[in-house]
Amino acid sequence: MPMSLESWTGRADGDTPEHLRWHQAVTEYTPGGEPGACVFVGFASEAGVRRNKGRPGAAQGPDALRRALAPMALRTPLRACDAGTVTVTGDELEDGQRRLGERISALLDDGAFPVVLGGGHEVAYGTYLGVAGSARRTPGTTVGILNLDAHFDLRPDPVPSSGTPFRQILESDADVRYAVLGISQPSNTTVLFDTAERFGVRYLLDDDCDPERARAFVADFLAGIDLLYLTIDLDVLPAAVAPGVSAPAAYGVALPTIQAVCDQVTAGGKLAVVDVAELNPELDIDQRTARTAARLIHRIVTGHRRDQK
Repeated sequence: MPMSLESWTGRADGDTPEHLRWHQAVTEYTPGGEPGACVFVGFASEAGVRRNKGRPGAAQGPDALRRALAPMALRTPLRACDAGTVTVTGDELEDGQRRLGERISALLDDGAFPVVLGGGHEVAYGTYLGVAGSARRTPGTTVGILNLDAHFDLRPDPVPSSGTPFRQILESDADVRYAVLGISQPSNTTVLFDTAERFGVRYLLDDDCDPERARAFVADFLAGIDLLYLTIDLDVLPAAVAPGVSAPAAYGVALPTIQAVCDQVTAGGKLAVVDVAELNPELDIDQRTARTAARLIHRIVTGHRRDQK
């Protein structure tokens, strides 16, 4: 998985710390680096979106996210690396998820903080495999998955897709707790709500995502887990903020609330890995979605670094 060097470019005002931008900080990943360093991994896949009858284009997401993040300014130096991109060829989704999982496990075992750049939300099953297969998943460890999403992604389809990853996880792992913030009632059938109830899934509707209720929801969830995997489906945001997704939100959760949730989980001390899903550059307008996602990634990574000092 070669590093995507061409995506980490941008304006350079100088080489000293006060001029630092992301593209000047990111280097190629080599094992055994600084513990706690952020390591980006791309997952170029839209096979799951196609299987879920969504609009293709998400395979271009990883490099679009890199390009959006590259020129952003950093207040202080940090160590960040790029471990390249896992590319799903054709319909070979399961193989891609397996390869992503192996990569994430290796990064976690190396002491890194993986940030996965999707790709459709089928990325979630691969990221989970990485957490489950790492040395950080010790016996008795309760893994919490917090999904910022308009959809449950608990579809009962026999073939895995971008709509099935969390059902796949919950069916195979009794020590996983799953919560979703931003559920759109009109976008989820009664069958999906019933499935969520059967698996004990906690959720907060987009109608109820005012800052206070969102904070209480997340705090309650964090209190019951040991290790956190945060997954952000960009269709949780209003379409005006995130038009470049397969299924733009008619309502969505306000960006300040989503950012506050990211700050909260970053400060919680349990965050092990994060992924960002469903950016579709072909459908984006003025790079709004990519820039918004990059801002959230910037916030999470710089906050995570401070908390690890």
